[in-house]
Amino acid sequence: MSKKKRTQNTFIPEIRDRAIRMVMEQQSKHSSQWAAIESISEKIGCSPQTLHSWIKKREKTSTDSESLSSAEREQLKELQRENKELKTANEILRKASAFFAQAAFRQAERDGQAFLRRPK
Repeated sequence: MSKKKRTQNTFIPEIRDRAIRMVMEQQSKHSSQWAAIESISEKIGCSPQTLHSWIKKREKTSTDSESLSSAEREQLKELQRENKELKTANEILRKASAFFAQAAFRQAERDGQAFLRRPK
């Protein structure tokens, strides 16, 4: 009987980097970091433990000035989401304001009123 030789999957650095980035981006959509790791590891074809070790190595090798802690990263993502929502709300309000101003102007024209300039 011959023993099967265990093959080792090696992933190129670009795949590792992308997987780590995906976990960081998707972490807020999952209940925990581990849940995100399990989800992403299935997609790239490695074990969750392998992906977790890549993340831990990255956290050890990066300096404090280069990277954010996971709590800071999560807060940054939340603030970015909130900023996007506020920009969308402002755009909606801007368009609504222009719409209602135009409607008021048209109504005043129909009623025979004129918008006069203020006297100096």
